[in-house]
Formats: sequence, C-alpha cells, structure tokens
Amino acid sequence: VLGRNRRIAWGFTNTGPDVQDLYLEQLDPADANRYRTPDGFAAFESRQEIIRVKGKADVMLTVRSTRHGPVLTDELPYVGDYLDTSRYQLAMRWTALDADNQAFLAVEGLARAGNVSDARAALRTSVAPTQNVMIADVDGGIGFIAAGRIPIRKPDNDLKGLAPALGWDSRYDWDGVISFDDLPQSFNPPEGLIATANQRIHGKDYPYHLTFDWTPPDRFDRIVELLRARDKHTIASFRAMQADVRSLPAMRFLPRFRAAEAASGHRLAERARGAAKDFDGDMRADATGPLIFSAFADQLARAVVLNKLPQPAAAGYGGTNRDFRVALEKILTRDEARWCDDEATPANETCENIVRIAYDRALDDLARLFGEDVGQWRWGAAHAARSEHRPFSRVPLLARFFDIATPTGGDAYTINVGRLNLGDRNAPFINRHASSLRAIYDLSDLDKSRFIYQTGQSGNILSHHYRDLAEIWGRVEDLPLSLDPSGPFQELTLTIDQR
Repeated sequence: VLGRNRRIAWGFTNTGPDVQDLYLEQLDPADANRYRTPDGFAAFESRQEIIRVKGKADVMLTVRSTRHGPVLTDELPYVGDYLDTSRYQLAMRWTALDADNQAFLAVEGLARAGNVSDARAALRTSVAPTQNVMIADVDGGIGFIAAGRIPIRKPDNDLKGLAPALGWDSRYDWDGVISFDDLPQSFNPPEGLIATANQRIHGKDYPYHLTFDWTPPDRFDRIVELLRARDKHTIASFRAMQADVRSLPAMRFLPRFRAAEAASGHRLAERARGAAKDFDGDMRADATGPLIFSAFADQLARAVVLNKLPQPAAAGYGGTNRDFRVALEKILTRDEARWCDDEATPANETCENIVRIAYDRALDDLARLFGEDVGQWRWGAAHAARSEHRPFSRVPLLARFFDIATPTGGDAYTINVGRLNLGDRNAPFINRHASSLRAIYDLSDLDKSRFIYQTGQSGNILSHHYRDLAEIWGRVEDLPLSLDPSGPFQELTLTIDQR
C-alpha cells in the first residue's frame, strides 16, 4: 500500500475525517418490521448471510438494513441496556460500505503512476479510508491530497456526527460528498515542502466540516522546523528526522515540572531530581527524566481535567492517548483555580498546589510500577513498543514466545511517535502505536531508497525472520529497498545475519 515504483514514491498519514454516522431508527408500533422515514414508514431490507464453521453446522445470520445502512442492534444485545430496542434500532451510515468503494484500484494506480499528476488521477477511485497521500516523482514534483470520500453534512445538522441522529429527520441525512477537486490538497507549493502528521490539514476558510478530532500540531511543527533547518537534505538527515524525539509539549511544560520538583518533599524527590536534571524535552529511551515527566503529566491531567468530567467521558481517558494535554496547557496558562481545586479534599488547592501534588503522586505511581530504585528507571523500558500476536497474546503461556517488545524513545508528540494508553494502570507507558513502517525514498536514484519494518518478514515463529528487524527498527536504522534482485539485497541479508 505504501512504497515506490521506478518513477514515484508515496506515503500515507491518517486524515481521520468523520465518515460514520449512527441513526436511531424508530419502529412502527403496528409492525416491528418497518421503521420511520421522513416520508412515513418503510420496510427493513434483509438478506441472509451464511457463516460456515468447521466441524459444526452452518450459522445463518439475517442482516437488516435501513436507508442509512446496516442495523447494528440485531447483533449487539448489550445495546438494550441503553436503548429501548422494542421501539428503536441503531443503524450505521459509513462511506466504506458504499458499493462503489474502489480503494484497491487506487493503490494499483499508484503503483503504475509515472508522476505526481498520474498518482492524483489514480486516487479518484479511492473511497475509504481517507488518507493524506504524499507523493513525489523523479522530475521534482511533490504533492498531497486527502484522498477519499467525505460526507457533507447539512448546515442545520447540529450534531455533526458527534451523537446518534434521528433517522426520520432529513436534516441529519448526508448532503452528498465533497468533490474530489474540493478535497484538501497541495501540489508543488511555492515554499517547496509539504508535511502531514495527522494535524488539521485545512485553514479556517475551508467550507466543509471534516472532523473535530484533529491531532495537536506538535509533530507537524517539528517536522517543518527540521525541514527548514537545511537548504538540502540527505538520507542521513531524513533518518535523523525519523529518529527525532524532541517533544514540544514537554518543553512547554518544563517550567511546571521544575517547579514541582523543587517543591516536592517526597521520599524519592532528591533522587528523582538528580535522575532528571538533564531532561530538556527530549524523550530519550536511555534516560530517566522522560519517564518521571510522563508520569507527572499523567497525574496532572488526572487531577486538573479528569476529575472534573462526568464518568462516561472520564472512562475514555488514555484509550486513544486522550491525555488532555492541550486543555491542560490552556488551564495552567490561565491559572484557572476552579479547575485546579481538588473537590475531594476540604482545602482549596491552587494550580501551584496541584502541580506539586501531581508530582508526588507520579513518584508514588512509578515506585509501584518499577520499584523504589530510581536509578533503574528508564523511559525506553517503560515505553517498549509491544508487537502483539493475535490471538496468542491473550494466552499468557504463549504470549512470551510470540510477542515482541522493543525499547523505544519518543511519545505521542514526537516525530518518532509512540502513543500510550494511560488508562491502563498496569502498563500506562507502553508504546501502543508507532511507525510500524519507515521509509526514505531517494528520488535522484530510487534504488538507493531505504526502509525498515517493525518486526520481521515472517509470521512463522520458528523462522529467524519472525523478529529479525525489531532491533534495527528500534535503533531507527534501515535497510535497502531496491527493485534490483542483486546487490543491495546481499547487504540486507548480511546486515541481518551479523546482528
């Protein structure tokens, strides 16, 4: 899906538009086989699916659909705890279910494209998932387009996909899709560079709603900073960029972190200050400071933001790296005491108080997870990239043979990204989501391109190729990516064998 041919190279980052809507479908009180539409009641469409099970009888599944899409509540019985399914059903509209989804043909077209213009034309058939496609060709052309099908929601749609809509109210129906030519895109811009890192990809004057869930722009800002730092780049400079672990939010939080260190009277405070004295915002795998800082930021978010949220919102904390870092920065910058006060205590805490309290709680949590010897704490060990085997990761006796763990640096805000699940109190800092594939394409000679994959090329645990790339990937090194079966592949084999 990502790669290069003899004339172009391309990569993706997730655009993340909201392309799914849920609809409450009201049942006809006189006939549960009918549901309400803007024009009256209509019959559900239904079809039979056969699931063949080895050694057992076939399973017959009836799939019902409304004008919006498949009914989910037929196969999700727990929804009945929240929804009166005797009166309502829940259906889903999703671009990926459109019958004319030809995303595979778009990928094939990329593989055959001779230049950026050809690649853009090939992407017209792509429906889902929407991706920020970055393209470069051997003639010096560069481009980006958020390729895919994105719905247009009507001006009076007050939900914008954030909650299930009334299926019989036409204002919540999609009003077509954004035309291909109106999708966010840029080709050969005057500044000579393009970058994407899941950040907002359009300006305030863009006429269409894409999503509320943009990733903060810190990784994008750091990429642009490093791109502009040199007049000319090399494979080595791009490799260094891929390895970069400078966290811009960590740098902005450093004054609070240092103030908390200085004010702490915790039993481990002196040793922790010594271990983190050189921490400057670089989330290095071999350092202790990044681990103490990450635990501090977690506890600060819990004290200031999480404790003020209702349970449904609080329950999702950390699941997709929702650590409220952006909200936290704004609150602390404004010194909003109403957020910083811990309502569970009789005292009226200030933001200054809560910063120190969060630091002490962080040291308690780290001691629980990693022991009292601060000198043994390392960010890379706590932040190991865990490549799980499905399903054997769920079997403790097998997981240690099939899973692969590699120490890594970085965090959710670094170019060398490593997102966490802070909601998992037993392994909050594990690297859950990283750059599984890295590549550097040399458009002056594409056979000099480089790549690395996170684990290995074999799914067979008995093969020495099952995990032979993991350490190379962890060190942010790479191997040749050539279309020539001789020469560079000998280097690849030798590199693996030597290690």
